[in-house]
Amino acid sequence: MKNDKKVFILIEAVLAAIVLAMAIFLLSEKSEADMDKVSVIVQNSGDNQWAAFIYGLKMAAADQKVELLVVNTETMLTAEEQKDLIDGEIENGAGAVIVQPVPGADTGEMLKKARNRVPVMQVEDTASGERDPSVLPTTEPDHYSMGTALAEELLKDYNGNLDGKTIGILMESGDSAASEKRRQGFKDGIKDAGAKIRWTAARIFDESSDASLEDQPEVDLVVALDDNSLTTSGECSAANNLHGAIVYGIGNSTEAAYYLDAGYVECLVVPDEFNVGYQSLTEIAESLGNRLRKTRDITVSYTVIRGDTLFSKENQEILFTMSQ
Repeated sequence: MKNDKKVFILIEAVLAAIVLAMAIFLLSEKSEADMDKVSVIVQNSGDNQWAAFIYGLKMAAADQKVELLVVNTETMLTAEEQKDLIDGEIENGAGAVIVQPVPGADTGEMLKKARNRVPVMQVEDTASGERDPSVLPTTEPDHYSMGTALAEELLKDYNGNLDGKTIGILMESGDSAASEKRRQGFKDGIKDAGAKIRWTAARIFDESSDASLEDQPEVDLVVALDDNSLTTSGECSAANNLHGAIVYGIGNSTEAAYYLDAGYVECLVVPDEFNVGYQSLTEIAESLGNRLRKTRDITVSYTVIRGDTLFSKENQEILFTMSQ
């Protein structure tokens, strides 16, 4: 009888363990299905410039316990295409949207309408030069300060005197508020140094961008104000197609780091793209938990890197997030 009682107790214990395991499994399945979903829409999402940004998003999504979807965009979007993607994500259950606004007069109004349906966070840029943080909050670096930082580094190399030097400015889009702030910051930084800005090329980049840069008049210095511009300039410099011009720029991809390391770029200002991703998702996730909470603007830092400091201990984390 004693042995029978022991066997009965053992069977009951095993059955209880099985029931408990099934309950935990079902609860975890339910909680996963009930997770808030955040969709992210940026231009050409597979480009290496987004590596650190997406890594930051993933880390924040794990911490905040939300489902993350980075929408696959293989080309540069038009405003209408971006609107269709946002509408589609909301219809498919997205509780919030993080978006890099397409430059254009109608983008701001389109995002405000989306904001009436779900929380919306802009990244990297605003839809227009006018900020309305109560409706369209943004997570981005201080673009003007990055422009002035680039000017300061250039002036250091020439002892503050740029007399007789000609400069060409390359940037991704003339309609972008971020690009304009960077350009203005750089111009203000060198305004009393004696340099002449010979040309400014502003365009959405495509496969012909290298040829476009090569066709610009010769200058002593090329200043590239975003990652695509920087890597294009670095590639042209490596091919000896810049007529000896020295490149300074803003970039955040492994390609940008390569051109700096190889000596084709003199100085690199690197925005903290990891924190653009991490902070934007964290902020929007907290808004999902409290819809009455006002989503706030967030400004992230940047780092100035030279070839001789690229692999320093202080910059290891930056290089790590770039390569993820």
